[in-house]
Amino acid sequence: MKQLLLTCLLTLASLTLNAQQTYEWEKYLDALYMAEDEAEQDKEEAFEVLSELATNPISLNTATREDLERIPFLTDEQIEELMAYVYQYHGMRTLGELAMIESLDATRRQLLPFFVYLSTQEERHYPALRTILRKGQHTLMLTGYVPFYQRQGDRNGYLGYPYAHSFRYSFRYGDYLQAGLTGAQDPGEPFFSQGNSLGYDHYSFYILLRKLGRLNTLVAGRYKVSFGQGLVINTALGFGKLAMLSTLGRQGSGIRAHSSRSAANYLQGAAATVQVARNTSLSAFLSYRKIDATLTDSGTIRTILTTGYHRTKTEMARKDNATQATAGGNLNWAHGGFHLGLTAVFTRLSHELTPNTSLYYHRYAPSGNNLWNIGIDYGYTHHRWSVTGETATGTSGGLATLNSLSLQASPALSLLAVQRYYAYKFSSFLGRSFSEGGHVQNESGLLVGMNWIIIRGLTLMAYTDYAYFSHPRYGAHIASHAWDNLLSASYTHGRWSLLARYRLKIRERDNADKTALTNEVTQRGRLSVTWTDGKWSCTAQADLAASSCLQRSMGYMMSGNTTWNPLSWLGLTATIGYFHTDDYASRLYTYERGPLYSFSFPAFYGEGIRYGVFARADFSRHLMAILRLSTTDYFDRDHISSGLQQIDQSAMTDLEAQLRWRF
Repeated sequence: MKQLLLTCLLTLASLTLNAQQTYEWEKYLDALYMAEDEAEQDKEEAFEVLSELATNPISLNTATREDLERIPFLTDEQIEELMAYVYQYHGMRTLGELAMIESLDATRRQLLPFFVYLSTQEERHYPALRTILRKGQHTLMLTGYVPFYQRQGDRNGYLGYPYAHSFRYSFRYGDYLQAGLTGAQDPGEPFFSQGNSLGYDHYSFYILLRKLGRLNTLVAGRYKVSFGQGLVINTALGFGKLAMLSTLGRQGSGIRAHSSRSAANYLQGAAATVQVARNTSLSAFLSYRKIDATLTDSGTIRTILTTGYHRTKTEMARKDNATQATAGGNLNWAHGGFHLGLTAVFTRLSHELTPNTSLYYHRYAPSGNNLWNIGIDYGYTHHRWSVTGETATGTSGGLATLNSLSLQASPALSLLAVQRYYAYKFSSFLGRSFSEGGHVQNESGLLVGMNWIIIRGLTLMAYTDYAYFSHPRYGAHIASHAWDNLLSASYTHGRWSLLARYRLKIRERDNADKTALTNEVTQRGRLSVTWTDGKWSCTAQADLAASSCLQRSMGYMMSGNTTWNPLSWLGLTATIGYFHTDDYASRLYTYERGPLYSFSFPAFYGEGIRYGVFARADFSRHLMAILRLSTTDYFDRDHISSGLQQIDQSAMTDLEAQLRWRF
């Protein structure tokens, strides 16, 4: 997310050396993305960060360390070398000079131009307000979604109409000032009625200032915060295994605006980072916001809801049922490759949190009104190796620690080891970090991985990860373990690119009677071939899945896509795929291009065909339009989904449209 998309970008870029003339960076998402392991929220947030960077790239010649750390796929070593090169040679003249950065592999050298540009101009002082207002760029983006089918809830149950739409307005002047307002609603949610008197179900607003003297960052409105390894607080990106391997353990930190359509996992109020001394910075944040919650008869919080759906009377009744007040800060010192940080967070809920501890997997869930966490993060970065980590505790008294060691053995070979220990009593209300089980609790494990450029054009990536859960978790009523392995190879020669991937995952789960554990063995494989020539690019792909637990399940999907750029301002993409799986356990995923800031990585199971067309027209540097029409036609059923989401037919067609105007 999760930063989980970042590795995908890095690996598939090496598959299509010439494709960036006709493809946008989104095309690279699919290579090594373990979609089945990540929450949808993590996927969208990672996509959001990359979309924002692609739309508003960073000036490489004037960038500070903090600026470069906003590019999530760079390692600490690469940031060090980029800054040293710019300082020594007084900036870069062309992006071709990226080849002179020894630690930058070919993959990152291709990706970096999507997110940076070269400029020698730098404001000596913070620009005047009239300069900002006169030269700043406005962007207005409108997005709509139209389903050509009816769900049961559209007939009786949902409070709103079946269409979805959103707007996103932003104003930006370089890296100095950003401001924005986003409004969005999901299908079935009311608009200017039924509890949404202000129109959209969700709004996000912010104003962000950077580089104002000692004031590094100041944000007011809705924002996200992440420090250290995320054990104490991380409302920004998720942490995936491949992202860890790609960035050699570096995780982004700091404060950024919340501009997405997601209605969860953000703070609301104000936050700032101040340079209090030459090597020391202090960050502080204060937040007060309403949250969705299920309340008990006695008025306590049974469950905090993060879906953001308010389509039915029941969902609307849970909207803004409680409040969450949060305060915290981070003190960070960095010098000569060393860094040391202290992070503390305190959260108070308006109602006592009383999870249902009779459920074995909720036995040690966070509870109470007042929740706090404190942690120390630390590390040392050398141009060939680095060690970094964080250790934290909190309200429950448990301990959590995450530590990584990376080695750039040569420009062609990098190695990484990540150790984590999260006590079963440890809980972090706002923490998110690297884990197998999805929570920073009740887990210990070790990941070892490598990224090896064997010869020019041939790259091998592999990892093995073992995790142990000392207490019950969801799906396992006693102590259990999991073992995850991945091997991926990519090869590029001329116009042709090849990707081969195999993944084996074994984890213990309850048997049918919940009296003992049994192994769930999941295997997934992918083989894809891409041909690129000028205005054309074609990809053929085969995916396989096999699962064995209480019963065996098999599945496969054959898919392909073709992109044609007949004109410099027009791009067309057609996709088609046939899938056949025994059930949901052998489901398969494939990446699809969609509107900007919209993530599309659907899952398919059963038997059917998926096809669609995508068109993007950049009429000028001010005006852009996108249309996507897609259909899923099932052969093994006469209705799709269930409950209020049920569609009484075997096919579903959706239309998405987007218009962006810059002025």
